[in-house]
Amino acid sequence: MYFIGIDLGTSACKFLLMDEKGTILNVVSEGYDVEYPHPGWSQQNPADWWAAVRRGVPVLLDGHDAAQVAGIGCGGQMHGLVALDADDEVIRPAILWNDGRTVEQVRYLNEEVGTEKLLAWTGNIAYAGFTAPKILWMRDEEPENYARIAHVMLPKDYVNHLLCGAYATDVSDASGMLLLDVATRTWSAPMLELCGLTADQLPAVHESYEAIGTLLPEVAAELGLPEGVVVCAGAGDNAAAAVGTGCVGAGSMNVSLGTSGTVFIPTAGFSAGVGDRIHSFCHADGGWHLMGCILSAASCNAWWMGDVLGTDDFAGEQAGIDPDAAPAEAPYFLPYLMGERTPHNDTLARGAFVGMSMSTTRSDLTRAVLEGVAFAIRDSVEIARSLGVDVRRSTVCGGGAKSRAWLRMLADVLGIELALPATEQGPGYGGAMLAAVAAGVYPSVEAACEAIVSVRDVVAPDADAVAAYEGRYRAWRGMYPALKPSFAQMGA
Repeated sequence: MYFIGIDLGTSACKFLLMDEKGTILNVVSEGYDVEYPHPGWSQQNPADWWAAVRRGVPVLLDGHDAAQVAGIGCGGQMHGLVALDADDEVIRPAILWNDGRTVEQVRYLNEEVGTEKLLAWTGNIAYAGFTAPKILWMRDEEPENYARIAHVMLPKDYVNHLLCGAYATDVSDASGMLLLDVATRTWSAPMLELCGLTADQLPAVHESYEAIGTLLPEVAAELGLPEGVVVCAGAGDNAAAAVGTGCVGAGSMNVSLGTSGTVFIPTAGFSAGVGDRIHSFCHADGGWHLMGCILSAASCNAWWMGDVLGTDDFAGEQAGIDPDAAPAEAPYFLPYLMGERTPHNDTLARGAFVGMSMSTTRSDLTRAVLEGVAFAIRDSVEIARSLGVDVRRSTVCGGGAKSRAWLRMLADVLGIELALPATEQGPGYGGAMLAAVAAGVYPSVEAACEAIVSVRDVVAPDADAVAAYEGRYRAWRGMYPALKPSFAQMGA
């Protein structure tokens, strides 16, 4: 049997064909654009996602027996608002996870409604990227569009809807909407009322590994697939990536260095009362997890290399960097190019180089960018540690994990071993594994991970470097509070 994993990302949709033992048979990517109509805004046309699916799946199947495909699973960018009218037409471009237009709505939710109520209703507080503030923004700024809403969906759920006709979501992705009671894995009635929605306007909630339908006949014919292919509920990209790296069950952790950066820590049960410091979400394995998210991770490096230095030679630019040793006068970098979520929840935060001198070199600044992202990742790890989580080892995935220098630096900054999975395909691999569970090949997500996921390499921290980074991290942590008033003034 074969399984298709879909990674619905921000800049591209990646497709993966996997057999039931986890062997990857083919990988295809289809890109699309992001719109930035105003500073801090980020949106996308959902039709572009579907066009990518229609192009990508036939190419993925080329040379392979499509009749063996038994399931499809999607891991998708989280939090995006897809609003459909009564005719299933998209009302407006999807407002994405890294969009910062909802400053006033987040203030209203956290200050006027109050974080205590939000924590009681959903397990989390409001962040600009979450879906509920975007719905309130539509109500406040686009009332005519808001009045047309018949269905609210997340990006990967919209793709699943077009695949099989279901109005469905999964618990991991729904956790990031601020509409789900994460503890009970059901929609929060107080939040629906606050947003002016009914349960009929929201998709049915499923576990990530559950089947939600089979391919529509016309879709199967167009994609070249059998009609009986199972479509599973899938997962948010971070939960899907966690599954793809074997990060399931308490005691594990995964760091993702993608466009955004995440720290993902499965927990034995729901962690109540911590959602004002770190996200407390449902996991795709049937449990829960803690998650810290920084809005700009590998995207910081891409911005620095491409937009500023004008090069695509990432390895060449990093060749002169010693990840275990920073120059005495090395500058620092705050990686808040799109604002920040964990731990600051500040849409007005911005990137900054601090501590440059006449001796600062191009290589020093490249190094500072990598280090700044590593420090921001550590912020989330420190919150988990403060909650009693014993963090000793982590898997790592995402485009940034291709940089050995960055991995060496991250291991030293966190002071833990970093394990590299043998197969690095993130959300797409996890999506395919969830589809294999939905099709009955594996009895559980844990069983699928045990059978499929293995580690190819481990990066261990250097004791001297760990000590050196400790001082730099403490100094770096003081820079955001010092600059926060300036960010606010700039934003005003």
